[in-house]
Amino acid sequence: MLPSKLHALFCLCTCLALVYPFDWQDLNPVAYIESPAWVSKIQALMAAANIGQSKIPRGNGSYSVGCTDLMFDYTNKGTFLRLYYPSQDDDHSDTLWIPNKEYFLGLSKFLGTHWLVGKIMGLFFGSMTTPAAWNAHLRTGEKYPLIIFSHGLGAFRTIYSAIGIDLASHGFIVAAVEHRDGSACSTYYFKDQSAVEIGNKSWLYLRTLKRGEEEFPLRNEQLRQRAKECSQALSLILDIDHGRPVTNVLDLEFDVEQLKDSIDRDKIAIIGHSFGGATVIQTLSEDQRFRCGIALDAWMFPVGDEVYSRIPQPLFFINSERFQYPSNIIRMKKCFLPDRERKMITIRGSVHQNFVDFTFATSKIIGYLFTLKGDIDSNVAISLSNKASLAFLQKHLGLQKDFDQWDSLVEGEDHNLIPGTNINTTNHQATLQNSTGIERPNLD
Repeated sequence: MLPSKLHALFCLCTCLALVYPFDWQDLNPVAYIESPAWVSKIQALMAAANIGQSKIPRGNGSYSVGCTDLMFDYTNKGTFLRLYYPSQDDDHSDTLWIPNKEYFLGLSKFLGTHWLVGKIMGLFFGSMTTPAAWNAHLRTGEKYPLIIFSHGLGAFRTIYSAIGIDLASHGFIVAAVEHRDGSACSTYYFKDQSAVEIGNKSWLYLRTLKRGEEEFPLRNEQLRQRAKECSQALSLILDIDHGRPVTNVLDLEFDVEQLKDSIDRDKIAIIGHSFGGATVIQTLSEDQRFRCGIALDAWMFPVGDEVYSRIPQPLFFINSERFQYPSNIIRMKKCFLPDRERKMITIRGSVHQNFVDFTFATSKIIGYLFTLKGDIDSNVAISLSNKASLAFLQKHLGLQKDFDQWDSLVEGEDHNLIPGTNINTTNHQATLQNSTGIERPNLD
């Protein structure tokens, strides 16, 4: 999930309105906010607010990393994903982090703020890049393990690049799915072939609860669709690996045929964050092609009770210290059954957003104030998570790498880690409810 406290940007908007007021009843406020003078004022204030901002980190592995977007089938039933992969060269330009203004509009809707917040977010983040070579050639001559990645509620395919890039730099192909179940803040498709040809996108925004609607049925239905989308993405990539001719609807420079014979089909895993963590569990229960799964700060509420006993594959929970709460941990522990490989660690001083790129995209002041950053350094937190993930993947995918040097992290043996959880679940009811009867996490 993305934090409601990204209202930091709303506060920035308020500051801007006070420092540089204009008539909000103006017939064309968009034209005003996009004027050169207004843009320069916004950028100046944001630059001041962003002192201490860090960059999205490069991967720590030995491979150069490329990135592209793939869309197969232009309808909203098709597969849409961002692909990170070992690249043959890195002389291409870096990848644009958030490529469409509609994602910023979706974020403003998700946060419940004025649409102008989305405009300002676009000015703030619209030109930011990630350290992956856009449409670079795939490094050939090797078969790579494959990871399907599932994003959180209110997120989308591009904002987990710190994870995708690092895994790709260690020799993985990572496919970050953009879900069309109504849980992404924004996503798009095309209504017909003519819309494809002229680039006329149809946008889908976050599906919100209707008045009086129960949350669990909606979230569980979304979860099931998400699992199917992950399996569908896997099937398509394996078809390409087999040489089936496919067309990338987005018509980018990346030649999809490069992926032929590139996948180690016996070494496939799934990773997800928050709602994506629940998606990991649901997908493992339905699709045995996934050899193991890693759930990053999983939000367990959408998972049905029937699923817990249906996961034979190894499963690794990597949690933040600040997000988790008793009933969520109790649900995780339902997965810990005899003869099932299960691990859990907690990163000290971390928050829910330490797994998301926004932890790097904001300054220390904004990050701490609005819990986009924890007490732990963001680079240290993501490094611990990624290294522990690599060690777990080596063991359960049978990789011949040196990732076993981090086996101790899987056991929580580091001064920045807690083995298991920091949450006390003793004598605690399995379900916490608020006055409406809907369980709520302590969102960062």
